[in-house]
Amino acid sequence: MKSGEFEALLKANASAVGEHLDDVLSSHQLVAGTPHHLLNAMRHGVLNGGKRLRPFLLCEVAKLLGGDSKAAMQVALATECIHSYSLVHDDLPAMDNDDLRRGKPTVHKAFDEATAILAGDALLTLAFGIVAAVDTIPEAVRIKLIALMAKKAGAPGMVGGQVLDMQSNGKPRSEIEITRMQAMKTGALISFACEAGALVSGASDDDRMRMRRYGENVGIAFQLADDLLDEKGDPAVVGKATGKDREQGKQTLAQIYGKRALEDRLAALVTGAEEMLEPFGDRAANLVEAARFVSYRKS
Repeated sequence: MKSGEFEALLKANASAVGEHLDDVLSSHQLVAGTPHHLLNAMRHGVLNGGKRLRPFLLCEVAKLLGGDSKAAMQVALATECIHSYSLVHDDLPAMDNDDLRRGKPTVHKAFDEATAILAGDALLTLAFGIVAAVDTIPEAVRIKLIALMAKKAGAPGMVGGQVLDMQSNGKPRSEIEITRMQAMKTGALISFACEAGALVSGASDDDRMRMRRYGENVGIAFQLADDLLDEKGDPAVVGKATGKDREQGKQTLAQIYGKRALEDRLAALVTGAEEMLEPFGDRAANLVEAARFVSYRKS
């Protein structure tokens, strides 16, 4: 598959995810009980574009493993709500202090800090409600999904990784420390998306393991590429300020490795991801291309 074809596929999926998220945030049950100011902030945080990579991976894994596409999409929407909440909170002055996200004002800039915090809280809790309501997924599987989501998004995963990142400001870090932080902060939710696609499909333990490990490789590659973009990227293309890590005293692998070594590391992660997909042959072409796209993206 040519890169242009893959990007068109990713864009089409992102558009579909955006439409479904709009439907969720326009549902009578949510609109009737939610203050309009809060709902508008939630919409600003989750309907502002983006690649929707995590939903794409979840749906592609489910498709590969014969899962129900509608059920997979619902879990994918929940995953995107969690990702969006994390961005809303990451952008706050107390954390990364960003004014722009995807070329648009961040939620705390468009509204205010308190509203941004509460909008993030609302998106996080909405995610669990979405998964709990997917009655086409067996109850036992829904419980597994919710438990895994709580782990990957919570203290042992994404939230814990953010804490490690905050604690590192101005302090030297080893490669092991940085890799652990990245695996938690960024990799955990990406690996969740891939493993969740397998769970939705009722896949074997072996296939579930393969998708989790595929996601772990992609997750680390995503963060390494992000670090490289922050170090070398054009803000106009990236869609947010660059050079923030150096400015805040955060040491990254992009700084430790250098550009050439980092590119070698990214290539190894792509190979590792591809190895997990070998039993599926050409049917996994979209997931193979996703790993390559994540590693070599420009924004």
